[in-house]
Amino acid sequence: MTQAFPTAAKQLVEQTVAFPPADLWSDEPPLESDLHRDQIDLLIRLIRWFCRDRQDVYVAGNLTVYYSPNQKKSEYFRGPDVFVVLGTENHPRRSWTVWHEKGKYPNLIVELLSDSTAEVDRGEKKEIYQSVWRVPEYFWFDPVTLEFQGFQLVKGQYEPIQPTAQGWLWSDELGLYWGVDQRMLRLFTSGGGLVPLPEEDAMQQAEQERQRAEQERQRAEQERQARLDAVSRLRSLGLTVEQIVGALSLSEEEVRSVMEQD
Repeated sequence: MTQAFPTAAKQLVEQTVAFPPADLWSDEPPLESDLHRDQIDLLIRLIRWFCRDRQDVYVAGNLTVYYSPNQKKSEYFRGPDVFVVLGTENHPRRSWTVWHEKGKYPNLIVELLSDSTAEVDRGEKKEIYQSVWRVPEYFWFDPVTLEFQGFQLVKGQYEPIQPTAQGWLWSDELGLYWGVDQRMLRLFTSGGGLVPLPEEDAMQQAEQERQRAEQERQRAEQERQARLDAVSRLRSLGLTVEQIVGALSLSEEEVRSVMEQD
């Protein structure tokens, strides 16, 4: 009987309080321009590809994050342009509802500045990400002016991340640098290499395979030429055509052709 009251109370709450479902739809406005859409798409594909072997990383863009303490869809929500959550399950979502995600917020956020959003991104959103969401790293980038800045949460306050000589900003969360390449925000390894997109990675692998095949062809040609060069030396030692063929693994036609040239 000691368990009856809590169970009954729970059932009563569930019947009288309408909690929103876990799969709320995202509710974000259209993007500012083609530049903004292309940049968001690039970053999502880039980070997903870099983390492709991990199942504990979720990457999304222009997706609503609901964080109402009252678990209401109608209050307290934001839609970061790009965000990364570490230590969570990687599966498709309609939105990110904090109360259904074990209270987790993004580990990293990137906002793309525009005429209509820059003031909010630099002010109100920065304050929310710092003081409410407690996001460890926050970056913003303007695809038009190339304004680029990043912040790291230190003792509850955002401190600017100091750029390198190239203007890159280090991300502890990703273990990579952020930097601008050909007017697009990209990621770089600690050694300075450009982190490739899936199609760039495929092209690099194809080029590496082509180079490997070409090197193998050249090596085989050099070995064959060395055997041909040895024909005259063996012939001068008195070996027959048949003996030379066996010694150098050449065809009889190849050996006789060299002998005719001599």
